[in-house]
Amino acid sequence: MTVRVLVADDQDLVRVGLRMILDAQPDIEVVGEAADGEEAVALARRLRPDVCLFDVRMPGIDGIEATRRLAGADVADPMAVVVITTFDLDEYVHDALKAGARGFLLKDAGPELLAQAVHAAAEGDALIAPRITARLLATFAGPSGAGPPPQPVDPLTAREEEVLLTVARGRTNAEVAAELHVSMSTVKTHLASLMAKIGARNRVEIAIWAYETGRMPTP
Repeated sequence: MTVRVLVADDQDLVRVGLRMILDAQPDIEVVGEAADGEEAVALARRLRPDVCLFDVRMPGIDGIEATRRLAGADVADPMAVVVITTFDLDEYVHDALKAGARGFLLKDAGPELLAQAVHAAAEGDALIAPRITARLLATFAGPSGAGPPPQPVDPLTAREEEVLLTVARGRTNAEVAAELHVSMSTVKTHLASLMAKIGARNRVEIAIWAYETGRMPTP
């Protein structure tokens, strides 16, 4: 099945480059481009792409607000959004993840990782740039004035704690399954249980919660 992607970036050369990389994949098609957040939100609502690939910093409505409008907690039918940024320690990225983005990449990630992130988002998974996952989440998942992180409605099982820590390290479902020697379906079952217990909407919020509750050491 072809994954339909909307690309939003205010730099023409970056948009062209992302389109070329993605269109070169046999099962990915770029169905729209936007130069700012307003246009991105309008196009996303009209085209209903499988994945939105948004730059963080855009004029007018930035990538964070665009993400919130398409994938926020109050959105009935949230879209899959992947944030892409230039900086390897960007406070705006954390805000984007809180707004509902399924993951983020750096613009120097390379074609293979970019394609993996798009596929992961389309499948309900998430891919976060591995080399900055721990540092960024640990730095920005501290107190934000919104009160302490929610406690699980039921205690986590030992296996759920293991899955939680692997997800917080940026592992994909396949990598979690291999590391814990369980099936993919078992991983998805544990992730669903984790989300229900801690009130997370996706695996990115699971990872943030692991840092906010002190389960992951600061790098």
